[in-house]
Amino acid sequence: MRAQNSATADSPIAVGGPSAGEAARATDAGTARLLSSRTARTARTGTALAALGVVAFSLTFPSTVWGLRSFGPWSLVSLRAVIAAVVAGGLLLALRVPPPDRRHWGSLLVVAGGVVVGFPLLTTLALRSSTTSHAAVVVGLLPLTTAVFAAVRTGRRPSRTFWLAALTGAAVVIAFTVSESGGALQGADLYLFGALLVCAAGYTEGGRLAAVLPGWQVIGWALVLCLPFAVAGSAAALAYEPVRLTAQGVTGLIWVACGSTFFGLYVWYRGMAAIGIPRASQLQLAQPLLTLVWSVALLGEELSPAAPVAAVGVLVCIAVTQRARG
Repeated sequence: MRAQNSATADSPIAVGGPSAGEAARATDAGTARLLSSRTARTARTGTALAALGVVAFSLTFPSTVWGLRSFGPWSLVSLRAVIAAVVAGGLLLALRVPPPDRRHWGSLLVVAGGVVVGFPLLTTLALRSSTTSHAAVVVGLLPLTTAVFAAVRTGRRPSRTFWLAALTGAAVVIAFTVSESGGALQGADLYLFGALLVCAAGYTEGGRLAAVLPGWQVIGWALVLCLPFAVAGSAAALAYEPVRLTAQGVTGLIWVACGSTFFGLYVWYRGMAAIGIPRASQLQLAQPLLTLVWSVALLGEELSPAAPVAAVGVLVCIAVTQRARG
């Protein structure tokens, strides 16, 4: 008998599933989707924070008018800076935040000069004789001015669609606010144009710093820089200007100090760091119209029927600028 060979011949085994190349491509696609999702969330969060800052800023003019009912302009601006600096400095101290690098102090000085001292002082002086609606003429130009400063400072050039929408939105705001104020220029305009320039510079530098420092630290350190000068200014102004304490005056002071100067700038700089200075600045196209709404509610000013039409036009321009590629 012959013995049977029970050995079996080797045969290839088919294994199901993707190849190494397919797996790598799938991994790359998954990573791309994850990054895209994170980018979209960052953009949404940044837009929400910047919009919240705009809402806070829109209350600044009505609150300033309230504050002027109790304090003189120099006292109001100095006390505003002192209160905001104490809040910011206390938070920095409590959290043991180390001072910024020396290379950042120059930019912090620009932020301090623009948004802590320059803009509050110039607009407060203007609001002694100007209405909030007239002051909104210049504020309506702030987004475009900030975008120009940012383009020069950072070297980035937004698209033509962006600029067209920005110019259109600025034109809508100017036409609306000028028509509301009767179209007549006032002596306060020089203060307002100066405020426009220094604020745009401060926003641009603050937005750049917020990319490397948390937004609240940017405005916090800028406020701390101003504290010695604000204390000295408060002492001198209070000795010179009369004070008539009222509920509205104190409320206005507290809001411009804590709401506009600290909280508003904190969320604003965080938003700019997330979505970019030019796009964030265009959200401020809505600020004059929001200010007019608050002026009706808080100051009793009348709102014309043209306001809803202007609001729709501004919102369309904002939507275009948010979608336009830089």
